[in-house]
Amino acid sequence: MSQKNYKMIISYDGTRYFGWEHQPGKDTIQGKLEAVLEKLSGSYIEVLGAGRTDAGVHAKGMCAHFSLETELDAEELRRYFNRYLPEDIAVKQLREASPRFHARYNATGKTYRYTIYQGESKPVFDRKFVWTIDEKLDLEAMRAAAGELQGQHDFAAFCKAAGKNKSTVRTVDAIDIKAKGEYLQLTFHGDGFLRNMVRILTGTLVAVGKGELTPEDVAAILEEGDRRQAPPTAPAQGLCLIKVDYE
Repeated sequence: MSQKNYKMIISYDGTRYFGWEHQPGKDTIQGKLEAVLEKLSGSYIEVLGAGRTDAGVHAKGMCAHFSLETELDAEELRRYFNRYLPEDIAVKQLREASPRFHARYNATGKTYRYTIYQGESKPVFDRKFVWTIDEKLDLEAMRAAAGELQGQHDFAAFCKAAGKNKSTVRTVDAIDIKAKGEYLQLTFHGDGFLRNMVRILTGTLVAVGKGELTPEDVAAILEEGDRRQAPPTAPAQGLCLIKVDYE
């Protein structure tokens, strides 16, 4: 029996986790998945994700892969994961992948959605998944600013301290801003996102919606590339990774 490479799609409520990436002594999504595999196999098996969501960020469609030698078929393996994972993490799909499949390196794009609540009462049951903002936002101004951010740009002003040798150029091909009743959804699609990038872009668009910045200001911040000029990072709980694209 030889090792096989497996691809899985995971959903999770990130509220109580310190993000995706394994950290000693802290609860993480990667750590919980690896603990289940260690229970099954008796040895440590690394689970590699398509990206690294921050502490408190959620996912409906995170993709990950791992290699394992097992007599279980893919569906039995999926059920094994879900039997032993905590209630706020679920493996939605699991299948055997090609030996060369890599969840991160083979990814061609990602979709993130940020949800804002603008209702008059407290969002009691959604409070862990939205950013509550009391004032009404100017959606047309936000859409105009989003237009300035679309395309291929250096997003140095909209990320948390990238490494010296790491490129901050990314392509954001769509930012969709849509009101649904008391909720406002900002959906971002691009070839990849830098650390905190979607949350900083969201904080910037909200500042435009409040009248604190103009779309022209956003274009200037993008051009300058100075993180200190962009507004604060939006809270983690409103962000969710929706989907990872592959060829």
